[in-house]
Amino acid sequence: MLALGIEGTAHTIGVGIIEYEKDMKVLADSRKTYIPKAGIHPREAAQFMGDHIKPTLNDALARAKLEFPEIDLISFSQGPGLGPCLRTVATVARALSLYHNIPLLGVNHCVAHIEIGGQISGFKNPLVLYVSGANTQILMLNGGTYRIFGETLDVGIGNMLDKFGRAAGLEHPAGPKIEELARKSKNYIELPYTVKGTDMNFSGVLTAAEVLAKGHALEDVCFSLQETAFAMLAEVTERALCHLGAKEVLLTGGVGNNIRLQEMLALVAKGQGAKFSTPKGFLSDNGVMIALLGAKMHKAGVNQALEETKVIQGFRTDEVVISW
Repeated sequence: MLALGIEGTAHTIGVGIIEYEKDMKVLADSRKTYIPKAGIHPREAAQFMGDHIKPTLNDALARAKLEFPEIDLISFSQGPGLGPCLRTVATVARALSLYHNIPLLGVNHCVAHIEIGGQISGFKNPLVLYVSGANTQILMLNGGTYRIFGETLDVGIGNMLDKFGRAAGLEHPAGPKIEELARKSKNYIELPYTVKGTDMNFSGVLTAAEVLAKGHALEDVCFSLQETAFAMLAEVTERALCHLGAKEVLLTGGVGNNIRLQEMLALVAKGQGAKFSTPKGFLSDNGVMIALLGAKMHKAGVNQALEETKVIQGFRTDEVVISW
């Protein structure tokens, strides 16, 4: 099966093409990323996607050395995400499906992050820490759905880092710049640490870090912010690992690119005798993960009528029935 996936939930327009039977062979991975001057503006992000979808599609097809009639399936990110971005990508996907008479599937963006992690790692049923801009969840597959063990009660870890970056005068995206500055310090300044059972709050540590940045070295504040926020993630992950008896830990989502977070999660897994992995190269938003999830759904017999492909802006991970 030749599957094409289109990602477009927030800042990245991505087109991936894979050959998929049981294993996955990546034929193309083309991405264009919107970089705002401040926070992501939904209308401007959607305009960016509209402007770049055609060249991104053409680039992916050229890399794969394919024409559209050779594609067996088109899938797209149905949600969650920014409404204008989701609608832009959905409209393009529907038009291509109708014009070329190719089956179409809308897929859950969060589950796609998990599925590509599982595909690359070879893990069968890992405990997952999924960390992206708006999403922060610890979850595991049980009874045909991903059951959420813990999650953020306010802002996602990635958005929290970006908010701090804006307040501190760092360019978007702030996460990599905070990571770089944090490496230059070992001076920890105490910040609010808010874990509520198996859930987390990041707004308190954000506000306190913004205040500290006005009177302390930025390197020290970045180091302290990372250590505090990531320790919260590690604590809840370890609690879930012990409670559920998982033998595999998967870190996925864009914030998972952070080397310090990878180190902390690897230590958590090692301490509990579990394996650890992360899908390097495919942690950030991409079309390959959308193509993979679409292919798995299609092979499991999932079909959607055109009216079922409307976008779902608040599409939760635990709403998806996993039949593959």
